[in-house]
Amino acid sequence: MRRLADLTTEEVASLVASPPSCVLFPVGSVEPHGPHLPLGTDTLISEATCARAADALEALGVRVVVAPSLPFGVTDYAAGFKGAIGVPAAALEAMLKAVVARLLADGFSHVCLVNNHLEPAHDQAVRASIGGFSGAQASVACPLTRKWARTLSDEFKRGNCHAGRYETSLVLAAGGAVRPEFTALASSDISLADGIKAGKATFREMGITRAYTGAPAEATADEGAELYAKLAEMVVGEVAAALGLAASA
Repeated sequence: MRRLADLTTEEVASLVASPPSCVLFPVGSVEPHGPHLPLGTDTLISEATCARAADALEALGVRVVVAPSLPFGVTDYAAGFKGAIGVPAAALEAMLKAVVARLLADGFSHVCLVNNHLEPAHDQAVRASIGGFSGAQASVACPLTRKWARTLSDEFKRGNCHAGRYETSLVLAAGGAVRPEFTALASSDISLADGIKAGKATFREMGITRAYTGAPAEATADEGAELYAKLAEMVVGEVAAALGLAASA
């Protein structure tokens, strides 16, 4: 896997001279994920997904680099918990739009924003940031997209997956700093999706008192590896469609 930040200017020039080329841009957040997962969980998941997708895209003949992550996003739902370091949606949109524009101006064929922070206003800002570009130039790979969401775990589909079995499995599989007490955490059936539909504006309003919901104690690294395969397939699918490639090649 090539990291953009590790390349020289001449190496970038050589890479973009042989299209198709693609930048995978991990997007995440700094926010609470229970008493057991790090604040950077969403960013870690995006980075690990990009690393796996990069190899698959290279096999399709795409020259891939992974950009430095953007770790700050909209974190309004985590208000009241320490470590919810967010930015306004407009600032996020402007930053992403500017970076995508510069990457395309450098000659990259495509930029894919890989987002695993699923707060609605954050997701909307990420998607809005590519609104001025063609589908061939930029895309968003996010599990909130229905075609990809339906491939993921039952907990994810129920919406009670914030720092639950779904995310804890992914962090375990990525080698993240999961605190050992996750095995003793009680399950919670509070659905973020239902709370959002009901107009709840924060985790606390939904009754989430420790910044997690779902069943973190049931998480395993093996399940996380299976989920990463699906998330990588999501990224490959978005990029291949944009570049007119066969994802099964």
